Amino acid sequence: MKILITGAKGFIGKNLTAHLKEQGYEVLSFDALDNNVKELSSLVAQSDFIVHLAGINRPTEVREFDDNYESTKTIINLIKKEKREIPLIYSSSTQAAKDNPYGKSKKRAEDLLFAFHLETKNKVFVYRLHNVFGKWSRPNYNSVIATFCNNVARDLPLTINDPSAEVSFVYIDDVISSFIETIKNEHLLKSEEIHYVSPIYQVKIGDLANLLKNFKQMRSNLKVPSFVDEFEKKLYATYLSYLPSADFTYKIPSHIDNRGSFTEIIKTDEYGQFSINVIKPGITKGNHYHHTKNERFVVVSGECETCFRNINSKEIIRYKTSGREIEVIDIPTGYTHSIKNIGQENAIVFMWANEPFDPNNPDTYFLEVEKNE
Repeated sequence: MKILITGAKGFIGKNLTAHLKEQGYEVLSFDALDNNVKELSSLVAQSDFIVHLAGINRPTEVREFDDNYESTKTIINLIKKEKREIPLIYSSSTQAAKDNPYGKSKKRAEDLLFAFHLETKNKVFVYRLHNVFGKWSRPNYNSVIATFCNNVARDLPLTINDPSAEVSFVYIDDVISSFIETIKNEHLLKSEEIHYVSPIYQVKIGDLANLLKNFKQMRSNLKVPSFVDEFEKKLYATYLSYLPSADFTYKIPSHIDNRGSFTEIIKTDEYGQFSINVIKPGITKGNHYHHTKNERFVVVSGECETCFRNINSKEIIRYKTSGREIEVIDIPTGYTHSIKNIGQENAIVFMWANEPFDPNNPDTYFLEVEKNE
């Protein structure tokens, strides 16, 4: 199936192109700036479906908004020329319901498409999009999220006129999913109605700025976003796409001594703490127990012996694990425990605790598993 995308070099176009190719569609690309009607005519003739994304939203002169109508009219005439049905998705805007030059131009294009459908029964699917955010959107253009992500990532100031102002957003992958579902099921859908992408996120500008600033601080406090919150999860994915290439990596503190090292990687309020423990050959770490705190150890490299003893018992329980066969060791509460590197090379142990370490309430009590260890 061949799908023609107008405005293929734009924000939505790039994302749609990537997803369609991943799913095996053949994509025909046309950019409105090419302004080559002959080329467009050839592409329409080859296409089985058209996604019309090209449009003007930030012109130097108001009259340039007319291109939103004229480009749509051109595509309609080229479809008529083919004398066959070519379903079409039109990317409109919620601004089409408002009395401004941009909104009026989009509304005129919508009306033209609906009239075309009534005349020819050619399927058209008009999408009124809220503010779309996600990777590859241009900063300092028409997306506050793109601008804020870019500026926060580069320590640039944010301009906020009204922190309480609320804006409606939709995420790029949700837009693309909706478009592709329409392409797949166009024969089941109606052309007489306006389509919207969901979910829609209502966010205050001040809250948006604070979220992004928190993302920036997470490199130092080792926190991660709340991935239970769908907007926060999608916003964080977007923010990372605006990092300068020199900032993809960052250093974190590591506690190093003659036994090896201990490095906290991630701390979360909901899901605990994730750490890496490097243990030198012959070295034993631990010899403590917890009342409520629970942990899991995974030896990913090297060979270790983990020992347990119920603090009310003399019986010692031993487990040998190594990176050759990954096993998870649960650390029960009320058991003092230790882990010893019994191999010839440094052992690397992945550790999870159900809560971040709190020096004011560590719930960690020294007690040797066995004497003279």
